[in-house]
Amino acid sequence: MKPKYDLVFLSPGDRKTLREVTGRGDFSNQIRTRAHILLALDENTGPVKEQEEIASVLKCSSSTIRKTAKAFCHGGLEEALARKRRMTPPVPAKVTGEVEARIIQIACSSPPVGHARWTLRLMEDALVSIEDIPDLSDNTIGRLLKKHRLSLT
Repeated sequence: MKPKYDLVFLSPGDRKTLREVTGRGDFSNQIRTRAHILLALDENTGPVKEQEEIASVLKCSSSTIRKTAKAFCHGGLEEALARKRRMTPPVPAKVTGEVEARIIQIACSSPPVGHARWTLRLMEDALVSIEDIPDLSDNTIGRLLKKHRLSLT
């Protein structure tokens, strides 16, 4: 019968590293829990408890145990402990380098006729008329100018 999870065989070095992780408070609870899971699943130390027993002791779900064991077997200790990084952000950024350059260019230009200086609302209105720049709020424009240490005064 096929086991419900990938079998974990820890080397003595891995076991020592995991014991250090579980013993120190320098790591997040998530990393320490994963280290406890790997130590509990180690086949080298003798018979392993069932997933449900380990889950109840560590107060996590059995899917966490399955995913941690799978990550260790397929990617090693670092991948099992660390959180998986996203390849792309969940929401693509509206402000790219080209958009920033255009906004800075507008901020450095002369203000519209009838105004002594640019305001964030005036810049927002001016950017609406430009087609290749997405709609941005005045707060976004202000943060961008602050990031580049520019002032409208």
